[in-house]
Amino acid sequence: MSQLWIENGLFITMDSDKPSFRGHMVVSSDRITYLGEQPPAGLPDDTERLDGSKLAFMPGLINTHGHAAMSLLRGYSDDQNLQVWLEQKMWPMEAKYVDADTKAGTALAVAEMLKSGTTAFVDMYDRMDQVAQVTEQSGIRGVLTRGVIGLCPPEVQEAKLSEAIAFARDWNGKADGRITTMISPHAPYTCPPAYIERFVQAAHDYQLPLHTHMSETLAEVEQNVRDYGTRPVEHLDKLGFFSRPSLVAHAVHLNDEEIALLAERGVAVSHNPISNLKLASGIARVPDMLKAGITVSLGTDSAASNNNLDLFQEINAAALLHKGTSGDPTVVPALEALKMGTVYGAKAIGQEQTIGKLRTGMKADFIAINIDQPHYYPMTDMVSHLVYSGSGRDVKHVWIDGRQVLKDGSCVYLDEEKIKHEAQASFERLLHA
Repeated sequence: MSQLWIENGLFITMDSDKPSFRGHMVVSSDRITYLGEQPPAGLPDDTERLDGSKLAFMPGLINTHGHAAMSLLRGYSDDQNLQVWLEQKMWPMEAKYVDADTKAGTALAVAEMLKSGTTAFVDMYDRMDQVAQVTEQSGIRGVLTRGVIGLCPPEVQEAKLSEAIAFARDWNGKADGRITTMISPHAPYTCPPAYIERFVQAAHDYQLPLHTHMSETLAEVEQNVRDYGTRPVEHLDKLGFFSRPSLVAHAVHLNDEEIALLAERGVAVSHNPISNLKLASGIARVPDMLKAGITVSLGTDSAASNNNLDLFQEINAAALLHKGTSGDPTVVPALEALKMGTVYGAKAIGQEQTIGKLRTGMKADFIAINIDQPHYYPMTDMVSHLVYSGSGRDVKHVWIDGRQVLKDGSCVYLDEEKIKHEAQASFERLLHA
C-alpha cells in the first residue's frame, strides 16, 4: 500500500476539533490515516516523505456549479445581460459543438480547476460522455449531469430525458467512485412543468439528487409568475423537485418566505457571486440564507460568464461582497467563506462524510499552497491570508483519492500543451462554422 508522510506542514483542516496546526499528515492509499502535531510512529522505511515546511495544506476546493465545456467561449461575449448573452451569443455557438469541442473545452476547464486547487466539480451540460471521459483521465472528482432544456418538440424531449437517465445510470460510481451523477432539468423557464415532474420521477427511480438553475435574474422570476402564477421556489416545490436531495444554482432573487421554504426542505444553494456580478443578475441574500440554516456552497458558473474557474476568487468575493452590501463587516467572515468552498461544498453534493475536511479516515483530497511568498507574511492568520490575499495561482500540488494529480503546478495526467492547442482550434472552428 502506497504511503505519503507530509512533514512539518501547516494544516488548515476545516475541522472544528482542530482547525489549524503545524505538524504531520500521513496518507495511505486513498485515505488520511494520521494527522497530528507529533511525527507518526511505525511507518515503513519506503514511505514517501514530503517537506511541508513552506506549504499550507487544506482540503481541496469544491466547485458546485459550472459548465466546463463552455470554457471554449471565454471572452467571446462579455458585458451583456443574461438573456442576450445566452440566447443571442451562447446558444448559437453551442449549437455548433461536436464531441471534440466538448472534450477540448472540458479538458481546458479541468486543467484550470486542478491548477487552482479545485478537486471536485459539479458539471451540467450535454455530450456528457465526453465530460466523464476527461474527468476519469484527469483524476479530478466530478458530479456530472446531463442538463436538459425542454423548449423542443415532444419527441426531442423524450430523447433528451432518456439520454439524461442513461448517462446518470451508466456513469454513477465510475472512475473508482470519483464520478457521481445527478438529474438536471436546466431551469423552470426552459422546462415545462410536466417535463420537470418526469425528471423528479427519474431522480426517485434511480435514487439520485437533482440540480437546476433557479431565480438567477429578476426577469426570470417575473416570467415564472406570468406563466405559472407562482415564483420559482414555490413552483418547483409544487412539482416535487425538493422531494429529492436538491442543489439549486444562483438563487439570487429570493424573498423571506422562499428562504424559509428552502431551509425547511433542506435545499442547498450554489452561490456564484462573480458570474452574477458580471451578468448584473444581482446579489444573492447569502447572509440571510446562512442564518436560516441553508447550505450555501460556491460555484464559478462557466468561464464564458466569469471568466475564470479560480474558486479562491469566489471565496474572496463571497467574503467581501456581502460585507459591502449589508454594511456589516462581520457577515461572512473569512472562515465561513472558506467553509463555503470546502465543507459546505461537500455537504451540497452529499459527500460531507468523505471530503471537505482534513480528518483521519476521510478521503485524501487536499491541496498544497506555496505560502513562502510576500503576500502571506507576516504569518498572523492563515485562514485570513488564504481568503483575502491568496489565489489559485499559489497552488503547488494537488492530491485526489490519495493520488497526486498536480505536481509543482503541472497536471500529472493531462497534456497541457495539447489541451491549449486543441481548445484554440475548436474555438476557431466554432467561430467560422
